[in-house]
Amino acid sequence: MKEIILNLTKKQKIIISIVITILFTLVLIYVYQNLYVDDSEIILSNNINDVTQNTNEIETIEEKNDEEKVVVHVIGEVNNPGVVTLPEGSRIIDAINMAGGKTEEADLSKINLAYIVEDGTQIYIPRINENLNQVNLISDGAGIGVIINDSDVEENKVEAKVNINTANKEKLETLPGIGETTAQKIIDYRESNGKFKTIEDIKNVSGIGEAKYESLKDKITV
Repeated sequence: MKEIILNLTKKQKIIISIVITILFTLVLIYVYQNLYVDDSEIILSNNINDVTQNTNEIETIEEKNDEEKVVVHVIGEVNNPGVVTLPEGSRIIDAINMAGGKTEEADLSKINLAYIVEDGTQIYIPRINENLNQVNLISDGAGIGVIINDSDVEENKVEAKVNINTANKEKLETLPGIGETTAQKIIDYRESNGKFKTIEDIKNVSGIGEAKYESLKDKITV
């Protein structure tokens, strides 16, 4: 072998050197691809999984932020009267806190602080010893605008308007000329057609004509 190598011409030796170099380079490339590229693919795959997981977490947070909201108007004895936005299911106490909390003159004994607020409601916080005859309270079917219980309403002789969108059957029956059958028709109508947009829409309910509406219009609201 040694003699063969010695007998090679200079040109042949150069060619052999080039071939060996190329082969060595190819071996290095093969080793690099198998040892490093695979690892890089694993790292890249892990990074993609991390990004996907982070994206899913962000989407979950956004979904929570997109929960249903209710907007209510808090007036009366609160530090910052005005419109506040609350998560659906919030209670009167949450609305008061969002409006800066109660003032020193507020009478919270007249309010059901645990009452769940509804979108579009106006919540009035009365003063201590306030004459509630001067307050226009609106019934929501389960309570009153400032959420006074029935005994307090009777005691203070407050005439409350009945919300025909939320009032239950028993509350509707307290309206003049509205018996059990008509009260059920009102409930059936709003369940089929959605909430009444104006009090005049109650005339669309079978059995409520112009004359009956005239006797109701000052006692109902939407």
